[in-house]
Amino acid sequence: MTTIILVIHSLLALVLIGIVLIQRSEGGGLGIGGGGGGGGGFMTARGSANFLTRTTAILAACFMGTSLVLAILAGGHSQPRSIVDDISTQPAGPQSPAAPQGNTAPATPRAPVSQ
Repeated sequence: MTTIILVIHSLLALVLIGIVLIQRSEGGGLGIGGGGGGGGGFMTARGSANFLTRTTAILAACFMGTSLVLAILAGGHSQPRSIVDDISTQPAGPQSPAAPQGNTAPATPRAPVSQ
């Protein structure tokens, strides 16, 4: 389920980037100004602007929706817990060192054996 929504989310992001790049610049934000001019398209300037604006809004809403769904799916696996629950109920007191296991006597060194 997450993979399908992630693929849809990625496709929406790519299409949204493309639609935004197609749109005509209305302000001179980069000093470029009004976009490249005329040339008999199949739609008028006003009609294409309305279409692109609506398409951008719909794609942005779908993108936000898939973002929310992915966030909910990602957080749904964790269980809420408190760090207070991790604290042991026994009082912390001095602990005796652990006794060594096995042979407690140190090993005696041996003389090297010549061959």
